[in-house]
Amino acid sequence: MFHIVLVEPRIPQNTGNIGRLCVATDSTLHLIYPIGFSTKDKDIKRAGLDYWQHLKIFEWENLESFWKKYPFNDKHFLFSTKANKLYFTADLSNGGFLYFGREDAGLKASLLDSNANHVYKLPMKKGIRSINLATSVGAVLYEGIKQSNIYTEW
Repeated sequence: MFHIVLVEPRIPQNTGNIGRLCVATDSTLHLIYPIGFSTKDKDIKRAGLDYWQHLKIFEWENLESFWKKYPFNDKHFLFSTKANKLYFTADLSNGGFLYFGREDAGLKASLLDSNANHVYKLPMKKGIRSINLATSVGAVLYEGIKQSNIYTEW
């Protein structure tokens, strides 16, 4: 029901932690290249612990190849500290694709600008640059689970 799309992630421990979250929520993880580590890296598997073999994971050369399989539409949601709308105002009740950018740079401005109606943020106190990527993914994903009521099936 939910697809986590990590665009150019850099930190293997974050991706491993997000992979574990995807297994726990029956979500799919998509990695958009280039990434800053190998998916064979022991750090990514250590963070995902013994759940990694159960993860539904796909690796994509770039966003264009991803969009050939999953064309961009109203079920695609981008998350950025630069957004104006709060994440809990997004209609996640029917699942969707949740995009998160690099830990050090976020999603590219061109992507955010060309899809401005699909960009949301997590509220944070002024002066804080950002929160951890895995924390952000967890907050948004569980908001989507709450909205969709799929947890009642577990």
